[in-house]
Order: sequence, then C-alpha cells, then structure tokens
Amino acid sequence: MHTSELDFMIRLLHTRSGLALTHDKQYLLESRLMPIARANGCKDYSELVSLLRTRPTEALLTEVTEAMTTNESSFFRDGKPFEHLRQIILPQLRQNAGARRTLRIWSAACSSGQEPYTIAMTLLEDAVKNPGWKYEIVATDLASKIVDKAKQGIYSQFEAQRGMPIQLLLKYFKSNPDTSWQVKDELRDMIQFRVQNLLTDFSSLGQFDLIFCRNVLIYFDEATKAATIERMCNKLQPNGFLFLGSTESIMEKNARLSQPEGLRGIYQAAVKSLQYA
Repeated sequence: MHTSELDFMIRLLHTRSGLALTHDKQYLLESRLMPIARANGCKDYSELVSLLRTRPTEALLTEVTEAMTTNESSFFRDGKPFEHLRQIILPQLRQNAGARRTLRIWSAACSSGQEPYTIAMTLLEDAVKNPGWKYEIVATDLASKIVDKAKQGIYSQFEAQRGMPIQLLLKYFKSNPDTSWQVKDELRDMIQFRVQNLLTDFSSLGQFDLIFCRNVLIYFDEATKAATIERMCNKLQPNGFLFLGSTESIMEKNARLSQPEGLRGIYQAAVKSLQYA
C-alpha cells in the first residue's frame, strides 16, 4: 500500500467515524477491507482506494466504515460499573427525578446489544425493591448490521454465558434448539435500537438521565473526544451521569462534569459533588 493510499483511508475513516488510526495499522486496514475490495470487483487494495476516491457510493462508504469498527462486547462487562449503577447511581437518579418517576438511559455504542440488555436486567432486578418507575433505554451504534443483531437478541452459547450470572440467563433468556439463547420480550420491549453516528447530530434523541459511552473514546483523537463529551453533556439532565470505560477519562478539565470520589470512569453533570461512605 502506498503512503498516499494509507493517508487517504486514515482521513476517510476519521471523518466518517472518528477513528484515529496510525500508519502502523496498515495490516489491520488491508485485512479487514480486502473482502470488501473483492466483493466490489477490485483486484487489490489499491483499486478499492481508487474506487473510493473517484466513484464513492454511500453504501460502499458505510461498508468500509463498519468493517473498521470494533464490536467487542459482553454481558456485565467489567462488572463494577453495573454494581455502581445498582447500588449508587440508581438511588441518586430516582431522588433527582422526583415526581417524574421516569428515567431515560442511552447506550451510545451498544455494539451487538450486550450492554443495553445488561442495563435492562439491572433495572428490572432493581424494580423489585423500587416499583412504580418507568425506564426508557435508547441503544445506538454506528454499524447497521450490528444494530440488527442487537435487535434480534440472539446469542451463541459462548456469548450468552460470557459474564452472565446463570440465574439471570435462565430468567431473561430462552434457549433455542440450536443451543443459542434469545432475549425474552420483557427485555427487548424496554429498548429502542437505532443507527447513530456519534460524530453527527443526535439532538433528536432527547435528554437522558444516564449515558453509557464506554470503550469508545479510546479510538478517537483528543479533539474528537473533547467534542463528543461536550455534546453528550448537552444531552444530560441536571445531575445526570456519564459512564466512560475504566481506562477512559475526561482529557481536559470540564466545568460541566464532576467525578464522584471512588467511582472510576463515572462523571456527573452536577453543581455539587456527591458524598459516598
């Protein structure tokens, strides 16, 4: 691959998805995009780049972008964030909501659906002790194919058991004859799945009490990270919460967000800090 071709693809993917790729990712680019090149009648990677430069279609641009996105996910990923959600964040959100008794939650990079379904299970388990609340979950991702998979809610034996407590698997999933597991309607009905690029306008989604944007910003450059966080702040209710990945943080001091002590990767849109024992 010529340097000019590599530079073109890096710029294209950054513009389309925010991915901040470097020249040492050349092998990754070629390995993921060669099947697309062949499917579009290109004999090699260079012909694909030429096609993208001279006769790009939205379908081809989308296919290329989706091929480069990472869709690693599992139920109850990293564990702690969902413990904090149940033990600390939900009680605070209910207190903030008051008579509204409705909480809106956004899974901003839902991948194949494990995160929003985990959130839904956490809410249903919590509802046993706190009845009378309505929950609305919006789950979005850049890749339309992965959103379709999330909507179906069908997971292999490995995917279903990865991180999932067995009692919740049996309670909220039904087994299929082919050994796969399917999410029950009780969970699926709680979630609205949509295709959404975080670099484009998402004002139509409305306001949220809680936003999950975990393990996404690590793929962005600093300017894109800061801009994305700022726009998400605009979608948070006063005193709402933003969950980032455990290795992610606010790059620059942001006066609109504070970090509750001891809650790694969790930020609050609040004037005063929360105090936890």
